[in-house]
Parts: sequence; structure tokens; C-alpha cells
Amino acid sequence: MVIRPAELGDLRAAVALHDELVPYLVYTEADVRHRLTAPKRPGSGTFVAVSAGRLVGWASCGLIAGSEPLDGEHRLMVHPDYCGRGIGAELLEAVHDELRSAGATRSRVFADPATVDWAARWGYVQTRQVHYAEIEPAAAPELPAVPDGVSLVPLSEVDPRLVYEADMVAQRTKPGDAKITTRPYEDWFTAIWNTRSTLKELSVAALDGERVIGFTRSSGDEEKIWSRMTATMPEYRGQGLAKLVKCAALHRAADAGIRGAYTANYDGNAPMLAVNEWLGYRRIATHSVLVCPLRPNN
Repeated sequence: MVIRPAELGDLRAAVALHDELVPYLVYTEADVRHRLTAPKRPGSGTFVAVSAGRLVGWASCGLIAGSEPLDGEHRLMVHPDYCGRGIGAELLEAVHDELRSAGATRSRVFADPATVDWAARWGYVQTRQVHYAEIEPAAAPELPAVPDGVSLVPLSEVDPRLVYEADMVAQRTKPGDAKITTRPYEDWFTAIWNTRSTLKELSVAALDGERVIGFTRSSGDEEKIWSRMTATMPEYRGQGLAKLVKCAALHRAADAGIRGAYTANYDGNAPMLAVNEWLGYRRIATHSVLVCPLRPNN
């Protein structure tokens, strides 16, 4: 068994592992390629476990941009056939070291509830749950009426700086454990906007004049998409804009031949859970949200 940094040659095996264990996370070849070829960021590590030439474990981590105090997050998975051999522990120590070296004070992970007791050995405590859901875009309901003075456009037709400004408001006001403050535009542009997996043609903004008052941003590939962020500006909430932009995005996905759309919400986010229920999303999995302090000898 070898634990090592991930390489480009691991790309297809990494996607296959994700598709087998957590297909609803919509982790594509473009995502893996970007992670492995983009300039290395502090706290951004990617590790694999390989046995007899087979990729059987994966761990990736990064800082939560704009969090205060600085938090990290990671993803870790081991193929069930190889559990119980210490692989998960080695991968976890690798991401903890990476995050600590970048100054993170905590690490967050969305994990199978069956692993909660195992993670508690390192100090992880459950804070809430997150629910995953799916829909076939063609099954989305008819588009609701668009309010007077509001226009719907794909993000590809919107000035990215206007989307950035709305996203920063959304990050500061969304539910979650990490406290987001701000993020430089250049960093946001490189890490979110200007990536191959961000599907700007299949993402939708609601505009009041030129201002973005609501939006939904999707990523993925030609087969399935992930609703990565949906938000309404605080003073425009209660007008059904989240329902409107998500429904419009699903219609665009259906027209593009996308066969599966996935999303996730915290258990306490009742408004968005209601939106997704109205759209017809079906819950398919639940993860525990676990947070751990990163002590020097953790």
C-alpha cells in the first residue's frame, strides 16, 4: 500500500472512485485536472492510496476562502474493500498536516454517518447534517412567472464582477459552520469563475437592471451537473427568486441534454429545502457535517 500525492495519471481512476462511492458529488475529469494542474495554493493538498496499481483511497483539502478564523475542509474516501487497514487514518493525517501548515485552525468534512465514531478519535464533532438530492432536468416544473422589472439571463452574459459582488453577499449570509468574510476578486475569478467545470451557460442570474439580485451557479459536464450555489440578495428575499433561477437553470440543462442534476442543503436551511421539494428533487443521501480543531499534535 502506498500513500502519495495525486498525479495526473490518477485522473480517470479518481473520477471512477467518486462515481462508485459518491456519484451525487459530481466530481468530473475537469475538476480533477484543475486541482492537479492549477498553481498550488496553501493548504490545497491531494493524496491517493494505491494498492497493487489500483487507486483505492482519495483525500483532498483546501482552505475555506474568506473564513475568519481561517478554516479548512477536506474530502476523504476509501473503497469499502480496503477499509480497516489504516488507509483512512494515513490520508486524514496527510490532509491535517497540509491544513495546519497553511494556518487553518479547524477542519470540516461531510461524512457518511457510519464514520462519525471513527472520526471522533481525532476530535471531530457533528454540527449538523447535509442532505443530497437529485432530479432529471426534463422533469422540472414550468417556469414561474417572472416579476416585473426582473430579467433572467445565463451567467455567461453577466459581468463576472457583478456575479462576484452578489456571491460575496451570499457567502456572508448563507448557513454553515465557516464564517465567511471576504475574498479577493482575482482569487474568486481564478478558482470559481474561470474553470472548465463552471457551466456558465447552464447557470442563471436574476437581474434588476444590471444588478444581480439572485443567481444559481452550476458545475459539471455534459452528463450531470451540480448546483453549487443558489442565493438571493437579502432585500429581495421572499419573492420566489431562488425557485425561479433554479427552475430556469434546470430548463437550460434539459435543453442541453443533461440527464442528472444534483444539489445539497443543510438540514436547517428550510427555505431552500422547500424550493428543491417544489422543483421535484428526490433526497438520495445524507452526510454528517463534522468539525475538528487542528491542534499542533492533533
